[in-house]
Amino acid sequence: QLQLVQSGGGLAQPGGSLRLFCDVSGFRVENYAIGWLLQAPGKEREEVSCIAANDGRTFYADAVTGRFTMARDNAKNAVSLQMDSLKPEDTGVYYCAVVGYCSGPGVYWGQGTQVTVSS
Repeated sequence: QLQLVQSGGGLAQPGGSLRLFCDVSGFRVENYAIGWLLQAPGKEREEVSCIAANDGRTFYADAVTGRFTMARDNAKNAVSLQMDSLKPEDTGVYYCAVVGYCSGPGVYWGQGTQVTVSS
């Protein structure tokens, strides 16, 4: 059974850091592109980061480049998103998802994790 279980997130002050985790079961993470998508309040869901299958190339939205780092741990069959220098506009629900390709639509989804950046 394909399953993505998220953890991490929470509340951080502007300039702070948080880390999100996505534990995967039912498939090997290295065989699929996996993205982190943000559903910000009042906005459409958008991809903020993605890691490609096999070669593990990472891609980032302009708004998070240099602040967010996505990683894949093949041994743990998991992906993570390290978020540094957080801004209030990073607030929202983050989803990890298997995507057909980076910037493509999600196919299988995690349950979502709330991230709130506020002083």
